[in-house]
Amino acid sequence: MSELLIWSAVALYLVVSLVVAWRSRQGQGTGMADYFLGNRQMGGMVSALSYSATTYSAFMMVGLAGLTYAGGVGALGFEILYFAGVSLVAIFGPRFWAVGRHFGFVTPGEMLGHRYESRGVAVAVTLTSCLFLIPYASVQLAGVGYLLSGMSGGAVSFTTGVVVATLLAILFSRIAGMRSVAWTDSLQALFMIVASTAVALLVVHELGGFAMLFDRLALEHPQSLVVPGNGVFNLVNFLGLTLPWFFFSLSNPQVSQRLFMPKDLSAMRRMLLGFLVFGFIYTLVSVLWGFSALVAFPSLESADLATPTLLASAHVPPVLGGIVMVGILAAAVSTIDSIMLTLASMIARDLRSTSKDQGSEQAQLKLGKWVMPVIALIALGFAELRLDLIAVLSVASSSGLVVAVPAIVGAFFWRRGTAAGALVSIIGAGSLVLASFVTGFKPLGLPAGLWGLPVATLLYLGASLVTRPPRDSAQFIKIANRQHSRSR
Repeated sequence: MSELLIWSAVALYLVVSLVVAWRSRQGQGTGMADYFLGNRQMGGMVSALSYSATTYSAFMMVGLAGLTYAGGVGALGFEILYFAGVSLVAIFGPRFWAVGRHFGFVTPGEMLGHRYESRGVAVAVTLTSCLFLIPYASVQLAGVGYLLSGMSGGAVSFTTGVVVATLLAILFSRIAGMRSVAWTDSLQALFMIVASTAVALLVVHELGGFAMLFDRLALEHPQSLVVPGNGVFNLVNFLGLTLPWFFFSLSNPQVSQRLFMPKDLSAMRRMLLGFLVFGFIYTLVSVLWGFSALVAFPSLESADLATPTLLASAHVPPVLGGIVMVGILAAAVSTIDSIMLTLASMIARDLRSTSKDQGSEQAQLKLGKWVMPVIALIALGFAELRLDLIAVLSVASSSGLVVAVPAIVGAFFWRRGTAAGALVSIIGAGSLVLASFVTGFKPLGLPAGLWGLPVATLLYLGASLVTRPPRDSAQFIKIANRQHSRSR
């Protein structure tokens, strides 16, 4: 694909998105909830599309397609089990929403700090989120770098792609905070699902149709249609990848924070249903991309080049390839700016004083706006390292974030849970997971994604049982459960 066509497509995407983002400024308030939560007034359709665009980032069309290319049909099972984990939103979504409304929470860390009556818990959640989410943001930047470089045949460098994605994310998040991100997300989600599905069907047609595609897979790459296939998805690896991903909707704060945003519980239900429909289609399309690339280009240097190579090939008309490229770029930018907003709100809200007076609100908001570009630049530095498969790196980040799940579950369902239990599980298990990834050490040969959550659970239970629970834990749980009962 020509460099001119690539930059023309990016420029058109930028102009349209800027118009949508700028119009979203109308009616914007000046508080933390206004900027970082859209004033808790998100409708069901916008919430669903924004949630989808944030979740299904460069991981899908670049990462999941690459994982399918490298490991075969096991990638579909891996992603379908993530789908099963989204059912957790039906359980926890109304509870997050209820306590968020009642107490005015802006961040998941603030919520846990209040529940356990410990600012240290909020700080621990924030620092852990920064530690593991910034590399996840870098994965999205790397996805754009691989995409633009691969489609242009190297005419657009990897670094140029990363810088473009970084600047776009900073721009959209600064214009109107979550309002602009949510509205541009909605545009991007619709664009990427329609374009990627249409072009995927075209590619399959160019390869001879579905029957021919799978006949060639069975003949030329039979290991791609069975599990564990070539070994990528042996049982240990499969569980190590899947377990953290199952709890993604709870463990990743840029996703769980969105449970504070719907204007009512009906909007939250529409958000969940819309996301499930969107995600199912996008999952099938991404896996289909991976299989198509395996048949068309079986000897790629890197599996993460599967989608870019396919889009730049003769199988896809240049204009359609440019459309899908913009859709993937939009998905990656959506995730990056959501991460920036979430981490900035957590740093401003949870690392500073938690006072709710107006002066404090303004100071927090100012700090949050300044922190966002710093987060983006750090992520850019990580992206330049070009580490491993995008899909594997995404799950590695989730392996570190999943250590907060016991404290989240206990916050709503176990009055006996204590601040000590939350701190020990988050800091202790998080440190062990980080050490495992840094050193490569795997106890009993098991990946951190497999043992991180059980270790965090044991630490949480053990420390809570030997310490005194907060005085108001029952009241917190009562408020959450009352609203959940009404939502049923």
